[in-house]
Amino acid sequence: MNFPATLQLENGIKLNGIGHGAKKVGVGEVVFNTAITGYQEILTDPSYDGQIITFTYPHIGNTGINAEDNESATISARGLIVKNFCEQPSNWRADRTLNDFLLQQNVICISDIDTRYLTKLLRDEGCKIGAIYPSKEINDEEADFEIKKFGKIEEHNLIENVAVKKPYTYAKTSNSPKVVALDFGVKENILRILKNKGAEIIVVPPTSSAKDIQKLSPDGIFLSNGPGDPNILPDVVNQVKEMMDLNLPIFGICLGHQLMSLAYGLNITKMPFGHHGANHPVHDLKNNVVYITS
Repeated sequence: MNFPATLQLENGIKLNGIGHGAKKVGVGEVVFNTAITGYQEILTDPSYDGQIITFTYPHIGNTGINAEDNESATISARGLIVKNFCEQPSNWRADRTLNDFLLQQNVICISDIDTRYLTKLLRDEGCKIGAIYPSKEINDEEADFEIKKFGKIEEHNLIENVAVKKPYTYAKTSNSPKVVALDFGVKENILRILKNKGAEIIVVPPTSSAKDIQKLSPDGIFLSNGPGDPNILPDVVNQVKEMMDLNLPIFGICLGHQLMSLAYGLNITKMPFGHHGANHPVHDLKNNVVYITS
């Protein structure tokens, strides 16, 4: 059942639309994602914990939800903002609608929003903390209180919400390289790719020490993606420094890459609105070539 809903930003801007999914307040950092496909993967990407996603592509929900494309077991995003919300998907793989999925996961969505206007605002002024809420149940003052209560996303240790608590074996093989993956909110497809490459994969909590990892006798260490600001994780950075002393191959993606950079003494600065999407242009400064990521 749809309902009147409002998006309110920390700067006081309010946009009215139609609510879908859970009839609740969703609070987080409002960002935009420019991908044309893959909304299911985006919503279930743990890196989006603490954020509300604005989809720049105008039609969301057209292909429904299936049992295979989740990047994690739950929706990590605190809410989503779309132009047109499709309630009758058409795809042979779909086993439910996006609205059904949102209800199951207790996540709110607002549609009929001018996402071009909102994206330009976020691009020009930077990301804003915002709230999506059912207009008839929550008033503007209550929403403003929730926004102020949330504070800044940099103050939240978000990996606690998404990381594994106990080690587990994702892929068990014999006579294959063993990779220990530190889980800061790892995506399913990253582990799947490592498995398809023939690696044995042991996933461990982000609190694991270099000694814990050494006991597993790995051939390499992987630092996963994840949400939040690496600058508030000094204990993890110190552990990464010790891992580097193990003389093992180590690589990171997303948050893991940033943690490695901090461990090497580099500075990490938050971008005004980040790069969320697919097929990003990457400038190779050494060879002066621009690549498009896949």
